[in-house]
Amino acid sequence: MPRRAAAHTGRRASVLAALAVTALSATGTPAAAATAAHLPATAADGRHTMNQAFVQAAGRFDVPRDLLAAVGYGETHLDGHTGRPSQANGYGVMHLASNPANRTLEKAADITGEPLSRLRRDTAANILGGAAVLRSYADRLGLDGDERDDIDAWYPAVAQYSGTTGRAATRYADTVYAFLTHGFAATVPGGEQISVTARPVAPEKGTRSETVAPEKRTLPATAGRGPITPHPSALWVPADAHNFTVGRTAKIDKVIIHVTQGSYTGSIKWFQDPTAEVSAHYVVRSSDGQVTQTVRDSDTAYHAKEANASALGIEHEGYIDDPSWFTDTMYRASAALTRTLCDKYGIPKDRAHIIGHSEAPGTDHTDPGRYWDWNRYMGFVEGDSSSEGGNSTGGSSSGSGGSSSDGLGFASYPLLQSGASGAQVTAVQQLLNTQGYAAGAADGSFGMATLSAVKAYQTTRGLPAGGIVGPKTWTALLSAGSTPTLRQGDSGADVKRLQRSLTAALGTTVDAVGTFGPVTAKAVRTYQTRQGLAVTGIVSSNTWAALHAGR
Repeated sequence: MPRRAAAHTGRRASVLAALAVTALSATGTPAAAATAAHLPATAADGRHTMNQAFVQAAGRFDVPRDLLAAVGYGETHLDGHTGRPSQANGYGVMHLASNPANRTLEKAADITGEPLSRLRRDTAANILGGAAVLRSYADRLGLDGDERDDIDAWYPAVAQYSGTTGRAATRYADTVYAFLTHGFAATVPGGEQISVTARPVAPEKGTRSETVAPEKRTLPATAGRGPITPHPSALWVPADAHNFTVGRTAKIDKVIIHVTQGSYTGSIKWFQDPTAEVSAHYVVRSSDGQVTQTVRDSDTAYHAKEANASALGIEHEGYIDDPSWFTDTMYRASAALTRTLCDKYGIPKDRAHIIGHSEAPGTDHTDPGRYWDWNRYMGFVEGDSSSEGGNSTGGSSSGSGGSSSDGLGFASYPLLQSGASGAQVTAVQQLLNTQGYAAGAADGSFGMATLSAVKAYQTTRGLPAGGIVGPKTWTALLSAGSTPTLRQGDSGADVKRLQRSLTAALGTTVDAVGTFGPVTAKAVRTYQTRQGLAVTGIVSSNTWAALHAGR
């Protein structure tokens, strides 16, 4: 599809000079087909590691490694979903797409020589393909060798990788550069950690700089139907006319919550594709809660089959099997939107009228899935946004937020095993040492001392003693301590300990702010229901005992 050209300057500051670079052909275009010899070396157990894949793909195509990783993180949180396609038919960690409007999968195959089937399912090949596509955009823009070493010069190429144009492409590139600014650390499937160190950036936006002005919030004069959105911060990027019906045949009486199974920008672009035959009224971004409207409230979006005529659809960036996408910022922004829509159209703020896609009549979808925190979301919809404030901004995989000042509080508690590293490992070590199990220095490195301490702890507590820290071990570690009776209105360190252990046990974030408000009470009732306890919303010795046992 046509892409907007962008100028670049001649800055030649080398950001990643230490990165090994493979020579390219004399023409400056990506070297021809990459063979198996160019793919990452294997680890001791015979598997390619993702870190190796990023380093070697970056070297092969002269793309900054951290930029490549940030693009992948923005697309998929570095989860290839075992080769399953996204909503926009994108594959792998780098979301190589194959749809009528975006064919980066085929482009990657042409450049690397890798078969489509391998690019879809093999992580190393997929990352190599992403690097090849990014390099092809850099060549089109005329970046020479020195400029390719400057991470700021890649901004227009990153915008092109979005598969869209204009402001949507700018927002995509801005998000990638925000990940570079703040850094991140992601624990990927298999337990390996991929990190990018925070650094100052000054991306060379060129002609894209004009697109950073606030979006225009009125419809084109030809539309003549008034304001496009009741939500003041929403942007307007209209879906293709083939993907919705003008007008409605029923009164608006419900809001339906969806998950995109893809990226924010990719989903908006998909709604602009006339072959998609799908759309939603709004899309909410994970990283910062940005809202974009793609279909007017007064028109019928194609998002929930039999419920389309009477429903407003809100898509949320992410994947149903990865809770790291469901950030505090996203929950709050979406809930504010839902609250506004309910007030405008007289929709009751309850679960009978604010439903998931899986609950809509006639649907075969499963989103928003088991990781969507309905208790938390409905608390925000009902106005409970201040009684239990949030400290989670990016889930467990984000290095830019989510950890408390004492190093124990996170938006989620991931699976950890030998070889893992990062702030969550430090938390495990701190908890083990405090409880009398010698995990060694709390240095964030899951080595032999930590492994031995985990196994000893699990054996003592009657947990599966495999040395892997999963939900049960996390729950037991975080809840350890006294067993005071707690109820709504209480506050203090014991409430914070309760909130953290509930986050681990339920797999959904309960903000660890030390105030026992309605959201925490709902979470307690949910936990008690699951454990077959008396559902009182009050935490007494029985509830503490279940938490201490890692249930």
